[in-house]
Amino acid sequence: MNIDIFIPARLESKRLPKKHLEKINEITLIEHLVNRLKKVKKIRKIIVCTTNKNADNQLVDFLIQKEILYFRGSEKNILQRFIDAAEEFNTDIIIDIEGDKLYTEPKFVDDIISEIENNDYDFIIGNDSSDIFNPNYFFHGIIPTGVKVSALKKIHLLENIETGYKEIFINSSNINKKFYVFNSKLEIPSELRLTIDYPEDITFAREIFKHLKKDCTYQDIVNLIIEKPELLNIIENINTKWLTNYKSEMKKMSTSKNYEKKL
Repeated sequence: MNIDIFIPARLESKRLPKKHLEKINEITLIEHLVNRLKKVKKIRKIIVCTTNKNADNQLVDFLIQKEILYFRGSEKNILQRFIDAAEEFNTDIIIDIEGDKLYTEPKFVDDIISEIENNDYDFIIGNDSSDIFNPNYFFHGIIPTGVKVSALKKIHLLENIETGYKEIFINSSNINKKFYVFNSKLEIPSELRLTIDYPEDITFAREIFKHLKKDCTYQDIVNLIIEKPELLNIIENINTKWLTNYKSEMKKMSTSKNYEKKL
């Protein structure tokens, strides 16, 4: 089966516009992420999936300059964008790594691929529990989502899904899914968030990469926080802000569509 990484990215983020072109120590966020993912052993291609909107022309120009594969598709319906990209690149399994997941680790990408290949799962996502999904698990920024294109096509008639498609799979009883939980011997600070959603996250990332190598692991980051706990002050209270926004978005979804019936 053809297994490709799809990186959904657009420049009109409400919380942090043009974040994918923000520089982390002289390297843009999107290029930094692509370079990390080149170390994944089991994938065929890395494709940035952006929109047809003129606002994303700047991103596309940058990707062309850096010779990074890209696809342009639906602005509002990310499912349709993924399905169209999968058809163009003949993709069977998508490893979905959002463009703001700067700290995604190649090891976990390969682990997710092995799980979905060897157990015939339709959908796998990182979590801190094998039973109940925790959207506030910010450490999942190091773990990607794996989904079969055949499973995506089951819900391709849904309209205007800019985000939140993962919750459709999570909440469905008709999808063969798994929460990927990893065990760490390190005590991970609850305040530590490894995603890029707000300006404070960019500031935090710049501090992280002042002290660590570009291919640092979560262990490196946790050890740095243990050594320099004051770094967490940069992202203080951001988790609460993110969770409030997440709950608002999920409420809009639940009141506008009965998603599970579509599966």
